[in-house]
Amino acid sequence: MTTEYVDAGSAIRQAALSGVVGKAPPVARGVTYERILNARLEPQNWLTYYGTYDGQRYSPLDQINTENVRRLTPAWVFQCGSVGMHSGASTYSFEATPIVVDGVMFIAGWDGWVWALDAATGQELWRYKHAIPYDVSLCCGNVNRGVAVAEGKVFVVTANAHVLALDAETGECVWDKTCGDVRAGESLTLAPLVVKDMVIVGSSGGEFGVRGHLDAFKIEDGEHVWRCYTIPKPGEPGSETWPSEGDAWARGGANCWVTGTYDPELNLLYWGTGNPAPDFDGEVRPGDNLYTDCVIAVDADSGQIKWHYQYTPHDVWDYDSTMENILFEMGGRKLLAHFDKNGYFFILDRTNGELVRVAPFVDRITWGEISPDGTVTPKVYPDKEGEPVHFWPGPAGGKEWTHAAYSPRTKLFYVPVQEVGATATRRRREFKESIPYWGAGVEVDIKDMYGYVGAFDPANGKEAWRWRNEVPMCASVLATGGDLVFAGEPTGEFNALDARTGELLWQFQCGSGHHSSPATYSVDGRQYIAVPVGFGAWAEGFAPMMLGAPQGDALFAFALPE
Repeated sequence: MTTEYVDAGSAIRQAALSGVVGKAPPVARGVTYERILNARLEPQNWLTYYGTYDGQRYSPLDQINTENVRRLTPAWVFQCGSVGMHSGASTYSFEATPIVVDGVMFIAGWDGWVWALDAATGQELWRYKHAIPYDVSLCCGNVNRGVAVAEGKVFVVTANAHVLALDAETGECVWDKTCGDVRAGESLTLAPLVVKDMVIVGSSGGEFGVRGHLDAFKIEDGEHVWRCYTIPKPGEPGSETWPSEGDAWARGGANCWVTGTYDPELNLLYWGTGNPAPDFDGEVRPGDNLYTDCVIAVDADSGQIKWHYQYTPHDVWDYDSTMENILFEMGGRKLLAHFDKNGYFFILDRTNGELVRVAPFVDRITWGEISPDGTVTPKVYPDKEGEPVHFWPGPAGGKEWTHAAYSPRTKLFYVPVQEVGATATRRRREFKESIPYWGAGVEVDIKDMYGYVGAFDPANGKEAWRWRNEVPMCASVLATGGDLVFAGEPTGEFNALDARTGELLWQFQCGSGHHSSPATYSVDGRQYIAVPVGFGAWAEGFAPMMLGAPQGDALFAFALPE
């Protein structure tokens, strides 16, 4: 049975679209904090990065369901460009989540591009291009994970560490603020998060030995509200986990390069932090190295860290924990779920950070094991100079930055898994500003890798079903009220799985690899599934072109035939 939702912006949109090209309807003026708080009440839209503040990547839209998904077909395709058009070896991936407001789609691309599109036809309404200097230091590709929309503005970050507010109707820049030292290797790649009257962003650049931070800016004029450093300086809580001598803390990493989640009742942001720097050479930074590889619970008004949980203390395997922290409730408790690169599935009490459950979600884990007290204990270290050490998962992780989903209907989590091992050989490198600060050479084991989408039950941590694939699954998944899970492959296939059984129900070859986050919305009663495609040569630890992945950048929107 299909549930109907009212599209309040239809008349405004249709009137505006009959006007001149180069301008979008004024629908974004009505996007308030209150609307984002209640985003699930208007599932015809996709108002924020995960769809809702809780990070579940679930939509109750059910027009497309297990009975009719086999009829799904492309409704439109927006051609964003080709990897072959870029100069040099490509490190471009189309990694964004589309934001949809009353029939208008806003999306960011690589290299400073932002577009506004008619979400029903794919027609371009406006485009914006921010000039990115060619010599910006980037660890893992010239990428961008999307925009935020509120109060008539589109917010986006840039690879040269700027935060921009664009006019949602024209694409013109309203304000532009710098949020990092690009000369030191800082950049910005995440989708901003709007909370109250602020837009919140996090930094990238841990592979260059920078000090991670979160920042909040006023929506109206870009006034800087607060900064939360994710590495404590000497004398601050957590500083005892860094060497007391020297300045290892000042270049310690812990960057917040994926969008966080938010609990408005607790007024807490839940943000993941990245690896310490250098990635593999732990000898220069003895200790647990807080707040690297953590979830930090941050007061939204002050930027103060209220509690933390460290998923991988003293990381020497490059196990960033920036991935989503999904908020859900079970047994009357407010909980948080996190699938870490280190291969373990964690459930925490989100009021205080107490560990509730930890379980593996990948097949092969050799770097560590679960101790009797329920914590994860390392057992394999790449800690001797020049000595190769093989471990699972490799630095690509059991799951990459790409996101899991949770369905309140099935009460299952759906996770894109990549089984990829690697060998790291520690090589001491002295720190030099803006020069990669890895501390090892890494060789990825591409001969023995595979992937799957796994469904996991938070009540016991066990796998409920699995859809196995010959290649790693390294794109976000989407769960819907039609009991479907959508998941893309690096080889170009876009799949719809039965959310209760894992059966493959539909597949479409998009002509380019998937490394992004699909979203769903409806316009005038017709449901669409939108997914950006385009996968460059770098993918957080392995190259998709090794898998035979086709290249090129486009945005597909699928729907049932009219």
